[in-house]
Amino acid sequence: MNLSFEFYLVAVVFVFYILISVLRLFLGPTAPDRAVALDTINTLVVASMVGLGAATWETLFIDIAIVYAILSFVTTLYIAKYLEGVKEG
Repeated sequence: MNLSFEFYLVAVVFVFYILISVLRLFLGPTAPDRAVALDTINTLVVASMVGLGAATWETLFIDIAIVYAILSFVTTLYIAKYLEGVKEG
């Protein structure tokens, strides 16, 4: 498995963005800020899995990324519905 320099560069950038999002997740002043940070982390993880699958020519990573993206989307919907109920109540 010989990965190119570009893949490592993109991986480092994604890790940097994930760390910034984790910082927002823990320091976010409101619950919607934290929800957006969590959704951003999930999106970056999906993009990382797709990039890894493309770099290694393994379709399994892309299949897992699709399932993870669907679960992430559903989780984000539930969090938004919960936050909407908390706001009204």
